[in-house]
Amino acid sequence: MKVRQKLRQAIDSLYAGGQATAEAYTPLVLECVRVNDVGQAKRLQSHMDLHCFTPNDTFLHNRLLHMYARLGKISDARNLFDKMPQRDIISWNTILSVYAKSGSVENLRALFYKMPFRDSVSYNTVIAGLAGSGFSSQALEVFLRMNIEGFEPTEYTHVSLLNACSRLLDLRKGKQIHGRIYVGVLGRNVFVWNALTDMYAKCGEIDKARWLFDRTDNKNVVSWNSLIAGYLKNGQPKKCIDLFQEMQLGGFKPDDVTVSNVLSAYFQSGLVDEAIEVFNLIKNKDKVSWTTMIVGYVQNGKEEDALNLFAKMLAEGVKPDSFTISSVISSCAKLAYLCNGQVVHGKAILLGVDNDLLVSSALVDMYCKCGITKEAWIVFDMMPSRNVVSWNAMIRGYAQNGQDLEALVLYEKLLQQKLKPDSITFVAVLSACNHAGLIEEGRIYFDSISKRYALVPTLDHYACMINLLGRSGCMTEAIDLVNNMPHEPNSLIWSTLLSVCAIKGDIENGEMAAKRLFELEPLNAGPYIMLSNMYATCGRWEDVASVRSLMKSKNVKKFAAYSWIEIDNEVHKFVAEDATHPQTEIIYEELGRLIKKLQEAGFMPDTKLVLHNVEEEEKFASICYHSEKLALAYGLIKNPHATTPIRIMKNIRVCGDCHMFMKLVSKVIGRPIILRDSNRFHHFVGGSCSCKDYW
Repeated sequence: MKVRQKLRQAIDSLYAGGQATAEAYTPLVLECVRVNDVGQAKRLQSHMDLHCFTPNDTFLHNRLLHMYARLGKISDARNLFDKMPQRDIISWNTILSVYAKSGSVENLRALFYKMPFRDSVSYNTVIAGLAGSGFSSQALEVFLRMNIEGFEPTEYTHVSLLNACSRLLDLRKGKQIHGRIYVGVLGRNVFVWNALTDMYAKCGEIDKARWLFDRTDNKNVVSWNSLIAGYLKNGQPKKCIDLFQEMQLGGFKPDDVTVSNVLSAYFQSGLVDEAIEVFNLIKNKDKVSWTTMIVGYVQNGKEEDALNLFAKMLAEGVKPDSFTISSVISSCAKLAYLCNGQVVHGKAILLGVDNDLLVSSALVDMYCKCGITKEAWIVFDMMPSRNVVSWNAMIRGYAQNGQDLEALVLYEKLLQQKLKPDSITFVAVLSACNHAGLIEEGRIYFDSISKRYALVPTLDHYACMINLLGRSGCMTEAIDLVNNMPHEPNSLIWSTLLSVCAIKGDIENGEMAAKRLFELEPLNAGPYIMLSNMYATCGRWEDVASVRSLMKSKNVKKFAAYSWIEIDNEVHKFVAEDATHPQTEIIYEELGRLIKKLQEAGFMPDTKLVLHNVEEEEKFASICYHSEKLALAYGLIKNPHATTPIRIMKNIRVCGDCHMFMKLVSKVIGRPIILRDSNRFHHFVGGSCSCKDYW
């Protein structure tokens, strides 16, 4: 404090004495620089300007300029630079460094090309600034010019250039720079070797990256992180985990980057418990580690765990970012947890990330998957900018919710925005054609994938067309498409064909599709059950017994069908003939009342859909107490006088009897019912369904 006070008094004396010489200014300038006193330095500069002081060289001004630059005083540095009566290369390079460190790329480039002379420092500074700000291509262009002018790059320039190649995934240029390093004298610098390892890993040559890593002297944490991240990026999570363990044995302490990558590796390997162990060992969990865990849970089908962890994250006072929020919203979408989704939407607004492209797109998807396309459209319409992902979410949402024409109209608007549709867009568009029965339009859209947009139709696109053709009565054309498609038909193709055959009662082609599925997915119960049901529909009970015997011999386990409903932020799950719910007795009474009311109106449960060779009374009991009916009854008990839609989710397709039941109930009680099954949404209103009885 005394030093600064003395400095101020000395400058006060300077002002009292009038003009001064270089000899008077020099010790004061050096003292300002030594104690980092910007205020007194600016007073000195003002005194020089006031008395039109012109130094014989650039020493004094450069010292002040360097101090401003070092302390990040951009405007002060530029102000002094512009007033300097003479500038040398140090002056120019100093102001270049200011712009490079601050990320002011436009100013950096403008000043660089305005320079009357340059040296290697000028080039190295600009390359580092451009590469560090993500302008990788421009950094490489400046490097080319540097070579032409004969200046030598430093070791840090090589690091910047290699990082630029990593971002661009430009392996060819990366190898050229690698060659220069070997020819030069910078071959053993650990920073350069880390950058080389990272470049090869990100460009897909992970074995070369490992070779470099093994030969790196004086490895540091960055060395290990580069290869760990490389293995993760190249789809080798097991090697990522092995290297992490090797790192710990070597005595290196993992940092946040290490932990984030290793958590991702455990999740990619399906080792959720191991990921939890690593996460629990972190003493100071940051936003990245919390987000990595939440994303990992979502990727492994543990959406409820993701929501619980998000709640803990907030309780710990960790502020989520847009990526965290979008991941949590995706969990709500998969579970169709509307209340939770709305709460997270509110949190996004409070955090100011609701207009983020990632978050907005996730919100559109969430509202669509909860059956509220009006809310989804409001979010979509208010987005300040949209990409193909945003458009896809809305188009797919309309298609899933039975608003097929709206989906196709929106697709045309996407084209009017000069955006190029991708493969996901066409899945949504073909699904809309499928649900609406627009076979000719479907053919046109399918052909446009390759002919108009130069995309390769995927198996998903072929599955949509097989479904559309088969359901439209063009089974021969559907079979031809399967036989002549350029891809080897996978389980999606054969299961789509089997589903169509089941609807159309085509036993011959259904048997063919089922046998292919038995080969591809021998432990998947779905094809066995579907073929068995086809036989049961025709009364071929011996064949039914044969399929069930085959399932038993292969130890194929049938998955449980269940439905769930969200009431007051609590989820209630039901299976067929469920007796585990605390209010089971009341639920069955309510369901019995509904069935009786419908029977009085002429409805009779379709026991033909009970595909078991049992007595009629047993069939009646079986079909009356399907899980979605129990969920509906519970929803009516909890909110008997509400007018809002009852929302039910089911993990498999709704059966024909339950579909008819929901239609009639929506008419009798005068209340909408939204049922999301594994295939689509069914909006039951006044006795009709949005699927137009397509299920």
